Amino acid sequence: MSNVSQKLTLLNQMHKSSPSLNTQRTLDLIRDDLTSNIMADTEGTCWDSQNPHLFTVMGASGDLAKKKIYPTLWWLYRDGLLPPNTTFFGYARTKMTVNELRERCDPHMKVKNEEKERYELFWKINYYVAGSYTERRDFELLNKELSNFDNLSRANRLFYLALPPSVFDTVTVHIRNTCMANKGWTRVIVEKPFGKDSASSKVLSDHLSSLFAEDQLYRIDHYLGKEMVQNLMTIRFGNQLFNPTWNRQNIASIMITFKEPFGTQGRGGYFDEFGIIRDVMQNHLLQILSLVAMEKPASVHPDDIRNEKVKVLKCIQPITLNDVVLGQYIGNPEGEGDEKFGYLDDKTVPEGSNTPTFAMAVMRINNERWDGVNFILKCGKALNERKAEVRIQYHDVAGDIFGGKTKRNELVIRVQPGEALYIKMMTKTPGITFDMEETELDLTYQHRYQGVVLPDAYERLILDVFCGSQMHFVRSDELSEAWRIFTPLLHTIEREKIEPIKYVYGSRGPIEADNKSDAANFKFYGSYKWHKSHF
Repeated sequence: MSNVSQKLTLLNQMHKSSPSLNTQRTLDLIRDDLTSNIMADTEGTCWDSQNPHLFTVMGASGDLAKKKIYPTLWWLYRDGLLPPNTTFFGYARTKMTVNELRERCDPHMKVKNEEKERYELFWKINYYVAGSYTERRDFELLNKELSNFDNLSRANRLFYLALPPSVFDTVTVHIRNTCMANKGWTRVIVEKPFGKDSASSKVLSDHLSSLFAEDQLYRIDHYLGKEMVQNLMTIRFGNQLFNPTWNRQNIASIMITFKEPFGTQGRGGYFDEFGIIRDVMQNHLLQILSLVAMEKPASVHPDDIRNEKVKVLKCIQPITLNDVVLGQYIGNPEGEGDEKFGYLDDKTVPEGSNTPTFAMAVMRINNERWDGVNFILKCGKALNERKAEVRIQYHDVAGDIFGGKTKRNELVIRVQPGEALYIKMMTKTPGITFDMEETELDLTYQHRYQGVVLPDAYERLILDVFCGSQMHFVRSDELSEAWRIFTPLLHTIEREKIEPIKYVYGSRGPIEADNKSDAANFKFYGSYKWHKSHF
């Protein structure tokens, strides 16, 4: 679906830059052609234009709904990417009107002056139903509202479960018993957390599988919708330059990093229940690792890709305490604002909590391609910068004739901020002297693709749900393997009350992490600076 989405986005950009009547007619014709042939881009499972689509946001009064889901639905509607006969419903315990829901969402919708008329049309196809999450009668009333827009009982129904785990079981049972589509299809979008360990995840998976078929379930990990994460397949398997060197003979180590420059900001109570490993490493970073390390799939069909991801995860042994460095940030006395406050200063955090806000794990893949290559996963809050990236570091130059001045080549895939792909390499310093310096071959998106607006990750993924493409969603066996790898470590941390290493707000994290990455054959030189103009 991503090819169609990108084409339509480019069309909208063209129209904004040249909004003449003739241009509009041309774009309308091209858009009609794209949408009529969209089925070919999604293996025959895309939306049809004949039957209604009813999209219900369960938990419509919550933060996720107002900050992410409703803005995403608006952007998709604005750009003409949704089926023409789509209606939106919000459902939550809070009693309010559609206008009150709109007031909550307005600050996050990013509406431009020229879009206000279309924005009004968007809210005219929105409805809201208040009800409990436990009473079947309330779901029967929701179904009655949905049925009012169900032409000849052919409507397709989508349910986005933006709900706390405490009500998940009852809500899914009531949806299954009262709100399923009659002649159309039903699809359910499930937000994390997908459990807290192997046992709880299995209970959740067994519960869902007792109610819905696997092709009805869309476990959403928004990192799989990000531009550069989706680009990993093309970079690896679409370039003769990279694919033959993607192995232990050429690659020394791989680091996958997620860094945030802020702390829990008053939400520590929620974060403390899960910690950084569950919040970021076990899902986002492990998903990226599987795309980086998997073998070439038989095709780009979603199941072929997910089969290979599962295969590589099965080659990873469970993580132990010896494989990790755990940290927790403290306040910086010389900082400003929130930087002065540590994790335990957050009043919502339990007193004396040992929950890590930083984690680094060294992982190994026991197969022929990656034997001996360390995969280093690093994530943390209150660090020195905002960054998510993959660094593929190549071996040292064999038979170095330059007196040890060479530094390792790196292929860097920057996920955020500022999508980019660049290769660190050695060149002669310009001028009369024969010296060396690091430079880069650079593909920075904002330079190469000026004027192209990249869709938000949630846009891609929700559009994929309409089209029935599960390529960028987590399958149940993927989830099971991910928890198998991390559950022993999580249980050890909790059982033995492991004390995390303290690090200062705004730093690179614990120095022990740098030492461990060095021991894992990843060299950090600290001498190379990526040009700030790239951001």
